[in-house]
Amino acid sequence: MTAAIQHLNKDPSASMAQLADAAGISRATLHRQFSSREELMLALARRGHDQWEQAQLAAGLDAATASGDRDALEKALNDLLTGLIEVADEYGFGLTDYALTVNPELSRRAEELEAREIAFYTAAQRAGVLSAELPVRWISDVVYGLLVAVRDGLRRGDIARRDVPRLLLRTFTHGAAPRRES
Repeated sequence: MTAAIQHLNKDPSASMAQLADAAGISRATLHRQFSSREELMLALARRGHDQWEQAQLAAGLDAATASGDRDALEKALNDLLTGLIEVADEYGFGLTDYALTVNPELSRRAEELEAREIAFYTAAQRAGVLSAELPVRWISDVVYGLLVAVRDGLRRGDIARRDVPRLLLRTFTHGAAPRRES
């Protein structure tokens, strides 16, 4: 599955034969596991959602949200953004694949995961970690957009993997404006 994900990150329209070849297995072996490309894509998307949820849990979103504590929220935000980098890289195709976004099961799961983040961003706004002037869904969309940028930058080789956490955190917290010297 990892080889299929890596290949789909390079070529989202890859056929089952291409995915089997990328994984070093025969097409027949792949078809024994997944009867169709759609079935494989759904399995990969479910795995991506599981990884998204793991990033949220590892960052301690629920506890930070419930606490309302500025320091806990700030740490959880940094941990979440850093954790989502790996999800964007390994499961990047699932961020923008239209066919996966219209699947009712996947849509429901994505809505649940997004609702957890919306509650977290709202708590972070109340604590002054994030600007209260921005609509909370805008903040969520900005994170999504940055993750797509991470995926694409890594795919094209425009950015070094080691630089991604710094770039993502700086862009999210300070935007693209030049730093002002104090």
